[in-house]
Amino acid sequence: MRKEYEFDKMVPRKNPYARMLKKQVTIRLGEDVVEYFKKLAEETGIPYQSLINLYLRDCVTHERKLSMNWK
Repeated sequence: MRKEYEFDKMVPRKNPYARMLKKQVTIRLGEDVVEYFKKLAEETGIPYQSLINLYLRDCVTHERKLSMNWK
């Protein structure tokens, strides 16, 4: 490892992991849903938004689908 680096001479390159980043969206959730995940967050020490993301990712991984009948 060098003692000093000359950052102004470095060639920039794109982040190869950029496409794996999260996308910010606005979503309206029921208060009971948010409270459920916040309570779960306190119990687990994981931020509630991360828990929601993990739950939705699990749904995607297992290709879960809702079975609802609209009247």
